[in-house]
Amino acid sequence: MSCSDQRITHRLGCALFSAALLGGCATAKDPRDPFEPVNRAIYQFNEGVDRAVLEPTAKLYRFVLPGFVRNSVGNVFSNAGEFRNILNNTLQGNFVSAYSDFGRLAINSTLGLLGLFDIASDAGIEKHREDLGQTLGKWGIGDGPFIMLPLFGPSNVRDTVGWVGDMYTDPFGYVDPSRARNQIRGVRTVQRRSELLDAKGVIDSALDPYQFVRDGYIQRRCTVRTPRI
Repeated sequence: MSCSDQRITHRLGCALFSAALLGGCATAKDPRDPFEPVNRAIYQFNEGVDRAVLEPTAKLYRFVLPGFVRNSVGNVFSNAGEFRNILNNTLQGNFVSAYSDFGRLAINSTLGLLGLFDIASDAGIEKHREDLGQTLGKWGIGDGPFIMLPLFGPSNVRDTVGWVGDMYTDPFGYVDPSRARNQIRGVRTVQRRSELLDAKGVIDSALDPYQFVRDGYIQRRCTVRTPRI
């Protein structure tokens, strides 16, 4: 075979290999993510907002406030979340956990000065993190497709419905006037973002950050939602 024929054969083989590879990628869509093109676009939008606004604000927040102050702010928001834990553990039939959550709320709201200090954890009372999405899962309701929410990030159909319901268990949602309520929500958003600053580097280093976030969310939220016997 001549050198010219060898080059033609080599190029043809490369072309066939590339076509097979691309074809395999095109058909390898994750069935859990049927809206992937739209979800990816929303993910990019969220990343743009994060880079332009949230991340710089969170870095400034961390720079200005000492660690113990940030911890106290986080404790206040965590203490408010006990209302959600109490309700959802009760709805799931986990009455012992609901009683424990009530104890945490009572202790941290009094001895912990409205939640500034997490006295309950220091006393060995376990912290739970329950929400309506988990409750619906325990009731046998399926996850539904993965969706990326604008500004709010990864979710699925069931958890989105649950998130809307959980808003009614947020005591800060009843603060008046609305200006003060929105300021509290803004501080909570910045506080949460500051807690995730160190994790952002892990996501950015992933080969496909969107897939990393999606798969991590699905694994965390969708594999432990079997009804208890």
